[in-house]
Amino acid sequence: MDMRSIGKSELKVAPFSFGGNVFGWTVDEPTAFKLLDAFMDAGFNLVDTADAYSMWAPGNSGGESETIIGNWMKARGNRDRVVIATKVGWEMTPEKKGLSPAYIASAVEDSLKRLQTDYIDLYQSHLDDEETPLEDTLGAFGKLIDAGKVRVIGASNYKADRLADALKVSRDHNLPRYESLQPRYNLYARAEFEDELEELCLKETIGVIGYSSLASGFLTGKYRSKADFGKSPRGGRMENFLNERGNRILATLDRIAADRNVTPTTVALAWLIARPSVTAPIASATSCEQLEALIAATTLELDSTEIAALNGASAY
Repeated sequence: MDMRSIGKSELKVAPFSFGGNVFGWTVDEPTAFKLLDAFMDAGFNLVDTADAYSMWAPGNSGGESETIIGNWMKARGNRDRVVIATKVGWEMTPEKKGLSPAYIASAVEDSLKRLQTDYIDLYQSHLDDEETPLEDTLGAFGKLIDAGKVRVIGASNYKADRLADALKVSRDHNLPRYESLQPRYNLYARAEFEDELEELCLKETIGVIGYSSLASGFLTGKYRSKADFGKSPRGGRMENFLNERGNRILATLDRIAADRNVTPTTVALAWLIARPSVTAPIASATSCEQLEALIAATTLELDSTEIAALNGASAY
């Protein structure tokens, strides 16, 4: 397995991360256990979640995903083999949000309890909090690292200027730095990451663990018309992708997938894995069959002609 470093940290991860946002939403606990077992058995180790997952599901309040992952690690006794990435900062309630030192100190205890562990491998700022000074946020993370509760920190949904500012604050004040970035990045959504963030991440050796790697399922090829929108809870988002550019991307994925005897899902994820800036793209699965297509991407080496074709089809 091609193990990759997260930024300049000592964390080593396989080149695909399981997205835990589906746990407690479209995946129940028994199914989650089966998926995580298969994921680990195949040699992978990075599981991404957040305290807010999956509060949007009816009857949920947040923390469901962390709880399921914690129950799984306890049942399997495998904590030392799993790299757990979770997040803080998304609004759970009007009082529970942001990146103030007090809230970080409180939220981490809740996550540790749900995960049934005494440390988090990668603790990420879920959203930028411009109301809290970066020095205060990074200082709070530093205290967690000193206490052994967190190993490495990362940022999610940061703009390039704010990530650069955070890195400068870390250097100037001898504080821990964000070793990873979690941006929205896929064949359809390229501009935001590639235009500004990618160059900064390469220059600063920041690991990139992108989310929405399959554009909410669009790049799987499951959604070809409005008639397909009812195929999953995410189907309603597909209208944003079904246009000339989206159809061009699907046609190219179809052609390469047919040539390689794999699925469009596998090709779309392989394109991300081949990007020099990308460490381990995040993708979710709700069945072992879906997971197999994701795992296959880590051994599919696209050639330069195929990558050029995908780049051209998805040009923005």
